[in-house]
Amino acid sequence: MKCLSIDLDGTLLNSEHEISEENVKALNELQNHGHCLILNTGRAYADVIKLKAVQNMEVPIFCINGSVLYSKTRELLYEATLSITTYKEIFSILKGLGVGILVYTNHGGFPSTLPPLHGKTNQELERLFQKFNYDEILEKDNLKIYKLIALVHHDNQEKIAEVKAALSGKFAISMASSFPNNVEITSSEAHKGKALLRFQDMMNLTFDEIIAFGDGGNDLAQFEVATTSVAMENAPLHVKQKADIITKSNDEDGFAYAVRHLLSLLKNEEVSAN
Repeated sequence: MKCLSIDLDGTLLNSEHEISEENVKALNELQNHGHCLILNTGRAYADVIKLKAVQNMEVPIFCINGSVLYSKTRELLYEATLSITTYKEIFSILKGLGVGILVYTNHGGFPSTLPPLHGKTNQELERLFQKFNYDEILEKDNLKIYKLIALVHHDNQEKIAEVKAALSGKFAISMASSFPNNVEITSSEAHKGKALLRFQDMMNLTFDEIIAFGDGGNDLAQFEVATTSVAMENAPLHVKQKADIITKSNDEDGFAYAVRHLLSLLKNEEVSAN
């Protein structure tokens, strides 16, 4: 069985945050061939299942960069969390650096998750972060912290290196950027690549191949464990340089384009073997 591990934003989703008809066709064709499809995203579960095309799919969903794994029947399989102590220390450092902070928990994202913020002005974001009372998060019952996102304005991306330097080596965490203006901070056990290996073990599977599709810095973790890594044309240069294949952009049905190419290769291999 071949496993296709697919990122959402900037990869399977176009700029309108939709899965195009062509990409839906490609997904259906892969499932008809008996391949294992996995959605492997930085998004929270609630932001994944809002997508109509996903509601019609029966596939495992790995959320928050491998922090939370769901089976194809939506059964919770695994969670990796940050301790409350670690969260408080990281939060204090981020606050001191003056960046916007998003907190992903088992009660939702505070003051928001990332997808609803796309298209907001700098002023709207400033107001959102300044008005929110982060102390309320710690009052939640049975609180689990999955991820923090440090967010800066697009014209202040040099601050991202500062954030990474301030946190590096101090905590048992994974850091990755899904977009050039953010840093996503999770448990060291939360990692798109580790999630794929963990899923194989938990489900007692052995994938003949892992084909990973992505466009962001957080996809490098799945590229590390993949047999074949596919970067989108819209990916930053450092992501493309780590990929085996570069396909068309997410607005040109790049996922479907790569799948057609890979399926034709697989058919040729089957013919050669026979």
